[in-house]
Amino acid sequence: MALQGPFFGKRDDPAPATSPRGGQTSLGGTSSLGSAGGAAQPFAASPSALPATPAAPATESGAKLTVGPNIKLKGVEITDCDTLVVEGTVEATMNSRVIQIAEQGAFKGSAEIDIAEVRGEFDGSLTVRQKLVIFSTGKVTGKIRYGKIVIEEGGQLSGEITFGTSGTDSKSSASSNSTKGDQAALAA
Repeated sequence: MALQGPFFGKRDDPAPATSPRGGQTSLGGTSSLGSAGGAAQPFAASPSALPATPAAPATESGAKLTVGPNIKLKGVEITDCDTLVVEGTVEATMNSRVIQIAEQGAFKGSAEIDIAEVRGEFDGSLTVRQKLVIFSTGKVTGKIRYGKIVIEEGGQLSGEITFGTSGTDSKSSASSNSTKGDQAALAA
């Protein structure tokens, strides 16, 4: 470990982020500070230096808000958000395109969205215009309206459940029902 000078936080080792590729940093640029050659190369991102990212579905493009683990977001209205990823706890009202609730995530409040993927917990009023997917670890309770629904074995759905997303549509309605999924897939 390098000794620190008279100023706190200042290090004698100026290049901790170099790689064995001749001074190239993890961001794809180069640095002359840690390279043996001494001459700096131009900053250019090489394809092999960039981290490989999986192809994102079209529903995840645009504005994305991620509430990380152990984060609590309370008393807000979420607008202009294409995708909300909940890994912590959110108490809010939102009108968006996609919500993804992770296994450890919880959403409480009101949401009007196109697609919902629930691996954690949702409690409140949920209107899903297109497709509601409840995974085996997911639990959805409250007033639920959906266009299409998929419940994986072990997934839980309870409360006032209504098919259709318009207020006057009541093709099939179930009040105070509880469903524990056995690979149930109901589609419109």
